Amino acid sequence: MPLGIVIRQSPGVTRWVAHVWKAVAVLPGAAKADWKELRRDGETVEYHAATLPLELFRTDTEAYLHGLSAKVPAIYVVMRPSTESRPLDVVLATASPYEAQDYADTGEELVEKVPMPEGLVAWIRDFVELHHEDEVFVKRRRDKTRVDRKEDGIGDARIRQVADVYRAPTSKERVH
Repeated sequence: MPLGIVIRQSPGVTRWVAHVWKAVAVLPGAAKADWKELRRDGETVEYHAATLPLELFRTDTEAYLHGLSAKVPAIYVVMRPSTESRPLDVVLATASPYEAQDYADTGEELVEKVPMPEGLVAWIRDFVELHHEDEVFVKRRRDKTRVDRKEDGIGDARIRQVADVYRAPTSKERVH
């Protein structure tokens, strides 16, 4: 589904930061856009920065369920500082909080949490109901092999020693 990303530029609160950029909304089914100005209120400007595909995968349904169960379901927008004329490059929009966490862990990208519109919540919920399969938890068990009977591999096989290989050596050397 094409998803438009709305980014707000507001004035910075310190003299070191001229502007603060924040993803504030998503537009499901939006047309292509490249930093199109949507609204201006004094020094605050909202842009339709980009339109990205929102892709859902059957293998990620557990992550989507986790995201939908949040108090406020969200779409995560991943952005990077741009080297071109744009202030930010919008890289990805995802409904998976796990994928968003992976991007946030690198520290190179800016990850914003944007509230999900009701129609998008219903669309993702329908996808999850269609494709989700619970994984059965299987507890690992120890092997039945008894390891307390024989001690294999103790000591060096090249040294013949009848007694315990861990004993302290005796001083049998004679000093002349």
